[in-house]
Amino acid sequence: MQTLAKQVLKHATGAPEGTPLVAKELLHLGSRAAVDQVLSRLVQRGALLRAGRGIYVLPVESRFGTRAPSAVKMVEGLANQRGETIVAHGAAAANALGLTTQVPMRAVYLTSGPSRQLKLGAQMVEFRHAPIWQLIFPGRAAGEVVRALAWLGPEKAGAAIKKLRTKLPASELKEVASARSRLPTWMAQEISTLVAAGPPQGETAPLGGSDPRSGGAWGQRFTAGPPQGETAPLGGSAVRAATSVGAA
Repeated sequence: MQTLAKQVLKHATGAPEGTPLVAKELLHLGSRAAVDQVLSRLVQRGALLRAGRGIYVLPVESRFGTRAPSAVKMVEGLANQRGETIVAHGAAAANALGLTTQVPMRAVYLTSGPSRQLKLGAQMVEFRHAPIWQLIFPGRAAGEVVRALAWLGPEKAGAAIKKLRTKLPASELKEVASARSRLPTWMAQEISTLVAAGPPQGETAPLGGSDPRSGGAWGQRFTAGPPQGETAPLGGSAVRAATSVGAA
């Protein structure tokens, strides 16, 4: 018969990379006290990493040695496990949309859950509780627009909207405009210019019509995850992979 420690590790290795381990999901293996004790011992042995209070992850073994799991995968697993909506911070969204060249340096997410920090090896991943309107359209370009504008603020929103009219397909612009009643007044006013101005020059689909590009490159950009080296949203639970925060 396997020891409790071996059973816990078997459970962990059978889950996708970055899946958070919590004692409550291991109670089929033993009592709460026994599971807590085993998790603590496995951390001491280096078999598990403690990401935060009561949250553990399995290190990844590779030919280059042992490393912490991907922050993106861990965040995605956390969102699924806890039913949270987790999306990239506005600074990351602005960078992904080409509204700023500044590359975020810290992994920061917005979440419907509580604010907290988790540690993956040497990397700190920060979660900031955000109002519902900043979490809309997770995993979609329209949601990235809202979060980017929130980060840029009223002073820079107008210029950003002009850039976005040339970058996004009409279907995404329509989706952004459809959320105006849920947004702050200043942002709703700026986004209203998308409707007043009509579709971008050369755009064949009307603002309210279908757009074959909605499932093309832009759709892939905001569903398949960030380029190599980035971290951005994820979710559906809705998450985008982690990315860092900087100034506009």
